[in-house]
Amino acid sequence: MPSMPTGGYSTVSKAGTGVDAVIYDVDEAQFEARVLKGSHAVPVVVDFWAAWCGPCRQLTPALERAASARAGKVELAKVDVDANQRLAALFRIQGIPAVRAFRDGRMAAEFTGALPPSEVERFFDSLVPSAADELALSGDEASLRRAIELDPAHAGARRELARILLQRGETAEALEHLERATGDFVADGLAARARLADDEDLAPAFTSWDAGEPADALERLQAALPDRERQDLIRRVMVAIFTELGADHPLAREHRRRLSAALN
Repeated sequence: MPSMPTGGYSTVSKAGTGVDAVIYDVDEAQFEARVLKGSHAVPVVVDFWAAWCGPCRQLTPALERAASARAGKVELAKVDVDANQRLAALFRIQGIPAVRAFRDGRMAAEFTGALPPSEVERFFDSLVPSAADELALSGDEASLRRAIELDPAHAGARRELARILLQRGETAEALEHLERATGDFVADGLAARARLADDEDLAPAFTSWDAGEPADALERLQAALPDRERQDLIRRVMVAIFTELGADHPLAREHRRRLSAALN
């Protein structure tokens, strides 16, 4: 396979900061390493273009400005479709310019055509962590509270703050946050746990969950399932642990099967 074109790599400085945004040409030989594997570190936006394409020439400056403005948080890779026809076919590029964004090795977003610069900026914003996202990743209470101030709808920050509060026994405030973290299975399980907070029999299961011992936590929760009054709340806690483990984790598979049998 051909090597990456000579001179294909460049850096564009973000004005006044001295920070470089990486913008580079990439070919089929380099695509997996630079784009797919690279997107585990930062999102990579791929511009499929050709020299003869007028709309491509209109879009390119907007893409490069957006990447430069987010230096260190996103990369822009450029693929010449004439020189990389198999790569274009692999991603079903039927019209250009075509833009595909990759995160964690998978395509996360896309568009085709020369969008206005304002829409290009919004596209990049959707890929780059916000200030609230970055604060939420820190995991400490002060940062989580600040993340919620910046973005009251940030479900992840509310969920993780609630987890800290539950471990301290501050159930009422934890529930306030969890009720606003909609659409999150882990948050729903934590809310169920909050409603079981006074149940001394289940306290060891929650302690094991907090200690990173899901096997023990799930065994204890399974043992409590025959109690019909608590069954649905216990099920929700177990689903939260399954979600954290991942669908294909052996513990999740085993206990999901056992949970299904216990409920039927």
